[in-house]
Amino acid sequence: MKVQDILNEKGTRVISTHEETLLVDAMALFFANKVGSLLVVDKYDKILGIVAPNDVLKGIHNNLDGITTMKVKEVMVSDLIVATLEDDLDYIQNIMTENRVRHIPILEKGDLVGLVSIGDVVKAQMTEKNVENRYLKDYIEGKYPA
Repeated sequence: MKVQDILNEKGTRVISTHEETLLVDAMALFFANKVGSLLVVDKYDKILGIVAPNDVLKGIHNNLDGITTMKVKEVMVSDLIVATLEDDLDYIQNIMTENRVRHIPILEKGDLVGLVSIGDVVKAQMTEKNVENRYLKDYIEGKYPA
């Protein structure tokens, strides 16, 4: 199974925020959109990084007095790990696990085409295994003509 299969199922909508957005406003975006990360873009919509709620918590913990004035650019991760539509899910899962990331932007020819979470990967793998198991059980039980 490939990354393309996940995006075909879940869609390609990606929520982004600007680097100058206040952290309190970014937190509102997490809740309003029920997402676990936001891509960070500049005023030209060039991808600069990614921010997750954990990044916000770390930033606030390190600068509690600045909670109302801190901006996304102060806490975002700018060293992005990306994938392509043709990447295999086992590969993506390994990359996410090794690098302890929960979301990976998907790029194709330099353009953003989606965002995949570890939950998306696990769900797709479970679905694939369940279908395979059902097929094998039916085959063993002789439900398919020989």
